[in-house]
Amino acid sequence: MDDRIKRLKTPEECEIFAKNAIERNYPELAIEARKQAVKLRSEQCGAESEIERECWGAIFAYEEVLAVKNNKRNKANRTRNMIPEYGGIVKTFDHIVKGNRETEGYKALKDLGLEDYTYESVVLRYQDSFSKEAVAQAKRRMSEWEG
Repeated sequence: MDDRIKRLKTPEECEIFAKNAIERNYPELAIEARKQAVKLRSEQCGAESEIERECWGAIFAYEEVLAVKNNKRNKANRTRNMIPEYGGIVKTFDHIVKGNRETEGYKALKDLGLEDYTYESVVLRYQDSFSKEAVAQAKRRMSEWEG
């Protein structure tokens, strides 16, 4: 990681850095700054475990996509509203990934260099914490996307 990015202490600083990097034609630095913003947000979210932190990281990465797309910060309200309904963030990810509807944003996440933050990626990194159906669906989708 670039030393300039290591010095960024807030997600807002990372956003400014990423925007400036894009304007100056340094897309690799913008990717690093966005990843740092996601990391900082996930560290500040109050997650009780590493898997929860990674789930939140995936949500924050998708919110980065929304911010770039809409030119303003937006929350992933549909996912956030499901968390209490399904009894926590891990169960919510399980429900979302095992469903027939493809999770949104893979291409957009990839375009921003954040493809490691798909919900499916989280499921595959923590397979023992998810249902067999969610793991199978995540494997299928990742194989199609990478195919």
